[in-house]
Amino acid sequence: MARRGPPAKGHKARAKGPPRARVKSAAPRDALPSAADIRAFLATADGRVGKTEIARHFGIPTELRPALRQRLSEMKAEGAAAPVGKKTFLGGGSSSPAPGRPRPPGAGHAPERLPDTAVVEVTGTDPDGDPIARPVNWGGEGRPVIYMHPERRGIAALAPGERVLARLRHVSGEKYEGRTLKRLGTPGEARRVLGIYNKGRITPTDRRHKAEWQVPEGEHAGAAHGEIVLAEALPSQGYGLRPARVVERLGMSGEARSVSLICIHQHGIPDVFPEEAVAESKRARRVALGKRTDLRDLPLVTIDGEDARDFDDAVHAEPDGDGWRVTVAIADVAHYVKPGSALDREAWARGNSVYFPDRVVPMLPEALSNGWCSLKPGEERGCLFVEMRFDAAGTKHAHRFGRGLMRSHARLTYESAQAHHEAGTEPEGLAPGHMDRLYGAFRALLAARERRGTLELDLPERKVNLSPEGKVLSVTPRPRLDSHRLIEEFMVAANVCAAEELERLGQPCMYRIHAPPSDEKLNTLREFLGTLGLSLNPAGQLRPADFARLLERVKDRPEARMVNETVLRSQSQAAYEPDNIGHFGLALPRYAHFTSPIRRYADLLVHRALVRGLKLGTDGLTEAEAARFVESGEHITATERRAAQAERDAVDRYLTAFLADKVGATFAARISGIHPFGLFVTLEETGASGFVPMKALPDDHWIVEEGNRRVMGRRTRQVLSLGDPVEARLREANPTTGSMVFDLLLGGAPARLEGQRRRRKG
Repeated sequence: MARRGPPAKGHKARAKGPPRARVKSAAPRDALPSAADIRAFLATADGRVGKTEIARHFGIPTELRPALRQRLSEMKAEGAAAPVGKKTFLGGGSSSPAPGRPRPPGAGHAPERLPDTAVVEVTGTDPDGDPIARPVNWGGEGRPVIYMHPERRGIAALAPGERVLARLRHVSGEKYEGRTLKRLGTPGEARRVLGIYNKGRITPTDRRHKAEWQVPEGEHAGAAHGEIVLAEALPSQGYGLRPARVVERLGMSGEARSVSLICIHQHGIPDVFPEEAVAESKRARRVALGKRTDLRDLPLVTIDGEDARDFDDAVHAEPDGDGWRVTVAIADVAHYVKPGSALDREAWARGNSVYFPDRVVPMLPEALSNGWCSLKPGEERGCLFVEMRFDAAGTKHAHRFGRGLMRSHARLTYESAQAHHEAGTEPEGLAPGHMDRLYGAFRALLAARERRGTLELDLPERKVNLSPEGKVLSVTPRPRLDSHRLIEEFMVAANVCAAEELERLGQPCMYRIHAPPSDEKLNTLREFLGTLGLSLNPAGQLRPADFARLLERVKDRPEARMVNETVLRSQSQAAYEPDNIGHFGLALPRYAHFTSPIRRYADLLVHRALVRGLKLGTDGLTEAEAARFVESGEHITATERRAAQAERDAVDRYLTAFLADKVGATFAARISGIHPFGLFVTLEETGASGFVPMKALPDDHWIVEEGNRRVMGRRTRQVLSLGDPVEARLREANPTTGSMVFDLLLGGAPARLEGQRRRRKG
């Protein structure tokens, strides 16, 4: 997705030349009419306009027609022209104006209203996870928001940055509903391809792109067989494979870092810092005590994963009367990343760090993320801290924020912290009782959480274990320890305090919001649960505790995992917004991310707002930043989802590589998706997912029934339902695309006869 935000220094605006009316036959491609000229012509043309009409209007000779076709393709991808069908465009003089141009007064609706059809770009999602878009090249007043209808089942959802030709319906004010007429892709997507070079051809790494590309002689840039390359499309004529030129060589496929490298480029994740940002990070120096609170003698400790490289939070707990006093100290990133700086521009563009099994693409350069902003043991670090006081039941009754200078007294892993607690021992350098105090405060906060009733899904995260050479050694569930939950509870409490404090101070707050499930998704969930003899509270507004009771009922049943996954799919997606609607999943009325400014830009904005509101320095939130909180919220929500997609994609590819030498093997699996074109199965042991085409099922006419929750053979009356355990035999595994194809072995599957099911019900 293209970056937005403040432009980096040194970028020059592209100059616009004078319009050209006609092109002579001997003219080079640059003599073609500019995109602005073509848009101006389309704005005055009536009805549908094709390449022939455009060429005739500008006098373009035959030999330049391929170049014109390429320019028109570029304009489609950029949203500069509204395609109607494959070869024509919508003229602005027709009943529907050109995209991004308001209909003239008297043409059927009020000025400044969007046209009935326009090219729009997806900017994020609403609380239900459905796409939100804005018109491309909108020249009118205001900021129209378009709520796109969800794609039908079996069609990939619209992603942030993707552009579509949409039919629009005005709802009210600046709100519109949109329906996709034609997907145009992401800007630049049609002109670039990431793939594996193989003797003059490029095999795309994106499983959605089936066709290979041909690299003409002299356009391979020295790429070797099996090398990952980035290529750009060349103008094509006639039939055959489309031509492309290699523009960047990214390393050999199969090497240790090739999987994450593919995902980084495929999802458009920035992974090279501008020189100016790197230079700023290298000028960083130690924080002086000054007016800061001196926390260096407070035995704060960090507790992170074994493979963590940056430590941005440290914790401490001690008795406070009958209750507890908990301190959470967070790296003072705001001290080093100033508003408007090169570091700030790059951090905003990235939005967050991205974590792959073999590497991290950080939001900040290493000099900060693994240096001055990492709370390393025994080293002095600047911090923002919150001191919280809880009663014995875990209810908070006071908190205070400050800016401090701290020294971590120990670097613990989740496993070591848990082991010390269970053994009743202390890590080196910590006083007796230190771990007991941490866990005592945790138990109080956990009790408060359980009273509140939150949504906790039992979906174990998979860990991909790699050798130094990048080969997958194993795929194992990540353990879920009390030490994990301890840190989570302390962080949640600190995040709640941050939101409360900013409201008290009257400062802008970038809330972390999570809306309740929509009625449509709840109805779908209830229908699914009904097939299992389960139900949700039918009356009144659902609370997270209702889901918790449901999950408790099924935790020992074979379909527990499927119920957890279906409940997850029923939930809205969390987002960042300056307007608070609460956090449904955590059952909290207000919540803001404060605890990870090294890896999340949202937390940095919260830190700056606290600095300004509490008058803790001159590097707080600026008015310019506050004015674009809505845009920043949309942007960092989109970058977060982009990162999540890339991380899932990487795990899928590693799992495929792990199973590639097991073609023909049979695995225990469950049906995890049913679509008109086939089934999806998820393997029990590794969590890997793959596709079962309908033609891979036994010879029968298979019918998808009950809203894609089961399929039934018309002849045999065999039924396969969502969540059924099955045996799946691996037929194909393609590590390049991360895709797997399975055959279903119904001899070991719980296929049922419809008549038998009816007798049981009767």
